[in-house]
This record gives sequence, structure tokens and C-alpha cells, in this order.
Amino acid sequence: MNFWYFLTALTLLSALMVVLSKNPIHSVLYLVFTFFCISGHYVLLNAQFLMVVNIVVYAGAIMVLFLFVIMMMDLSVNMPDSKTTVTKLAGAILGGTLLVIVVAASRKMNLSEVVNPNTFNSQTGMVEGLGKILYRDYVLPFELISVLFFVAMVGAVMLGKREAGERNF
Repeated sequence: MNFWYFLTALTLLSALMVVLSKNPIHSVLYLVFTFFCISGHYVLLNAQFLMVVNIVVYAGAIMVLFLFVIMMMDLSVNMPDSKTTVTKLAGAILGGTLLVIVVAASRKMNLSEVVNPNTFNSQTGMVEGLGKILYRDYVLPFELISVLFFVAMVGAVMLGKREAGERNF
């Protein structure tokens, strides 16, 4: 249980550094570290498949895309300071409201109902159980999503392909 507290504190600290960091590259790197910490939580919850998907999709693909976009932007241009008093006040009010909601929800939660050693199944988050559920109970939505991904992939290839003599805008 001590490792969970350490990992949670590390996750919150790195997520805070994402927001407080002035350099956008450092902010993205802190976000990657936050995703790795969240993946550690998935391991503690016995959800190894979610851990691998989180690392591959979020920390891998999406963060690389964010880094490319940040590197392609011209950050040498001086941006006007958009942090007005109203913006800071609205952020403080929304953050405080979220904190009150999280504290109220955590006080009403009863962990003895959530964690029951009699009904615990150690194979809950494994890939085999997920595959059985996907291909037994949700086979139609799974196949429809695969067709949707295929159409999106063909559309992306067609949009990216240039014909001979075509002008670029």
C-alpha cells in the first residue's frame, strides 16, 4: 500500500508540473511521465492490458504527435499575456469546486463494499478475459469499429495522396 501512495504522489506532482511548466517541451515530457505513473496504477489494479495500451497509445503515439506539433510551432514569437484576473478567478473557482466534489465523493465511498476478498478474481484485467468479453458479448460493435477504422485509414491515405500536377495551397 505504501507503493500506491508513493506512485500517487509522483503522479500528482508530475501532473502539476505539466500545468506549471513554462517550457512546452518540458510540459509534454512531464505528461509522458504522468502517463507512465498512471500505467503503474494499472499494474497495481491487475490491468496489464490497459497498462500496455496506455503506454503505447498515450505515452507513445499521442505524445510524439504533441511533440511534433510543438516543435513545428514558432515559439519565438512573443505571445500576449492572456492571463487576466477574470481568467485566474474562474480557474480558481472551478478548481475549488472540483476539489470539493472529489472530497465529498471520497468521504461517501465505502471501500469495504468495493473490495471483497470472497469475490476477488485475479484474472479480471487480463487479456484473455477481455478477449472473451469482446468476441462473445460485443462482437458486433467490435466489428463495426474495425470497419470504421478501415474507412478512416483509407480516407487518410486518399487525402494524403497527391495527384500529378496538383497544386498545393
